[in-house]
Amino acid sequence: MKLDDIQISRAIISNFQQKLLDNLTTDVAIVGAGPSSLVAAYYLAKAGKKVAIFEKKLAPGGGMWGGGMMFNEIVVQKEAKKILDEFGIRCREAEKGYFTADSVEAVSSLCYKAVHAGVTLFNLVTAVDVMFQKGRVTGLVINWTPVDHTGLHVDPLTVRSRFVIDASGHPSEVARILQDKMNVKLKTRTGRIMGEKSMWADMAEEVIMKNTKEVYPGVYVCGMAANAVFGAPRMGPIFGGMLLSGKKVAEILLKKL
Repeated sequence: MKLDDIQISRAIISNFQQKLLDNLTTDVAIVGAGPSSLVAAYYLAKAGKKVAIFEKKLAPGGGMWGGGMMFNEIVVQKEAKKILDEFGIRCREAEKGYFTADSVEAVSSLCYKAVHAGVTLFNLVTAVDVMFQKGRVTGLVINWTPVDHTGLHVDPLTVRSRFVIDASGHPSEVARILQDKMNVKLKTRTGRIMGEKSMWADMAEEVIMKNTKEVYPGVYVCGMAANAVFGAPRMGPIFGGMLLSGKKVAEILLKKL
């Protein structure tokens, strides 16, 4: 087969254009493609909802790729093992109640299952703002990550969604936009982002489920973003809470959708 460079370019442009057009209106728009996001998206899409994820980096997966200090193994407690099993992620019991999995296999499996459930994942796209109407977030304002990072004056595009999930991890980017740009009161004890605390895995894994909830009308937080917004500790390379948080936010939104 003789290859034509222009046909290659045409195929990429036309298919990406259609993918973007198809996702300008969604049921749920998710910022960040970490483990909690991918799990949430999977369960939502599996239930027939239209879901798009916007990840600012080249590769999805968040901090799971590197395991603990670049030892590419992760730990999941027994309560979350059933999610590993559903995603086909192999694990072994290293200590009683502690299961380890290869982080590369884990991320790859989360991505594969989410996309095959019907999730559309856009990488290298940053949420630079939110659509805000009548005291409610109604979507995202997006731009290419390199445009945002270099400060180029290029206007963004918009995506309308019934709900937005802030799964951006430690920065809690959507909540920060609401706090800093809109100056609204968040549903935290202080009305502001309370900020993540230092490492305490047991406490962090316990409260992440409590913190997985609506933070402002139309916006929900999950994963590390939930603990950062509500002032809870970080948990390090144990990921059970992340997976369970993603499943919980999906269950909440499925009731509302």
